[in-house]
Amino acid sequence: MLINVWNLNFMKSSTMAIIGILVVVILALVALLGQFTTAPPTSPTTTSKPATTQTQSTPQQTPPLRYSVIIATGGTGGVYYYYGGVIAGILKNFTNIDAISIQTAASIDNLLLIRDKTDPTKGVYYCATVLPDSAFLAYTGQHDRFKDKPAPIAIMWAMYPNYLHIVTRSDSGINSVYDLKGKGVSTGAPGSGTEIEALLLLQILGIDPAKDFSKWERLGAAESARALRDGTIDAYFWSGGLPTSSIVELGAALKQRGVSLVLLDVPDDVVNLFTQKFPGVASRGVIPKSVYGTDKDIQTLAFWNMFVCHKDMPEDLAYQITKTVFEHLDILQKSVAAAKDTTLKNAVIYYGGVIPYHPGALRYYKEIGILK
Repeated sequence: MLINVWNLNFMKSSTMAIIGILVVVILALVALLGQFTTAPPTSPTTTSKPATTQTQSTPQQTPPLRYSVIIATGGTGGVYYYYGGVIAGILKNFTNIDAISIQTAASIDNLLLIRDKTDPTKGVYYCATVLPDSAFLAYTGQHDRFKDKPAPIAIMWAMYPNYLHIVTRSDSGINSVYDLKGKGVSTGAPGSGTEIEALLLLQILGIDPAKDFSKWERLGAAESARALRDGTIDAYFWSGGLPTSSIVELGAALKQRGVSLVLLDVPDDVVNLFTQKFPGVASRGVIPKSVYGTDKDIQTLAFWNMFVCHKDMPEDLAYQITKTVFEHLDILQKSVAAAKDTTLKNAVIYYGGVIPYHPGALRYYKEIGILK
């Protein structure tokens, strides 16, 4: 009996010892296995790879794979708004450019966006539809908002013309632009392209509206037409396409009162002085007599609207934009009536003027033989 008890106790002790040994072995294996499953210490080679990847993804050092082009246009319903929208659509559908158009207050706001919001480090470039006179004043620093920091722009192409209308009536006693002195005249809405163009022309004529007009109004197209119809002013300026509906309606209203609509010529000497003093802003234009039923064709100044971009836009990007638009010109012309004048021949109408063309656009025009 004693032997059996001793044997039993011995077996229990042996079993406990074996179990203890097994536990130690298992713990050792777990610890060893943990060393293999845990990420090894980072070596100098492995640390350099993430650092290299991070540097390469930094926009300042590596150009983006896809550019963002934002086209600033004008108010809803205006030609700028639709023209810019179609351009954005063409670029989005036929290139890898991320292009959108945005509504703005037109020329001056657009030029400020190009100057202040273009960000080459992020591949963001603004383009815009603008009036040539606004572009000229902003580029040369003659506009109040660009005196200290001119607009850094380059022309991509000329779009279509606005014609300067100097409207009066047959009983006003005004027979030439020089007869505007001493009369009641509207020069267009404050800050508008019409006002800028009117004031530039009056400067050439030696007329100071504050001193030389009996009444100086600053009215928009429709308001000016009503004022002339009602006889509260004698003449007004308007810059727009052909025909302008408010002028057509004015002509019909005056005719019912036994009075004729009259448009004033801008004579040759004035056109020459204007183009010399403000090169690259306007050209000689003609309003055919059939447009408003005038007695003869009217010589005036044509201001070709511009499509411009930041001068620092990469040449390849400017080339791609210009090439794509003109290769799909049929889409633009079918979508926007005024775009019938957007042609390769007209595109370079401002070549050699004060505001330069972008090298990327010039590369395309030379490639297809428009320029040498």
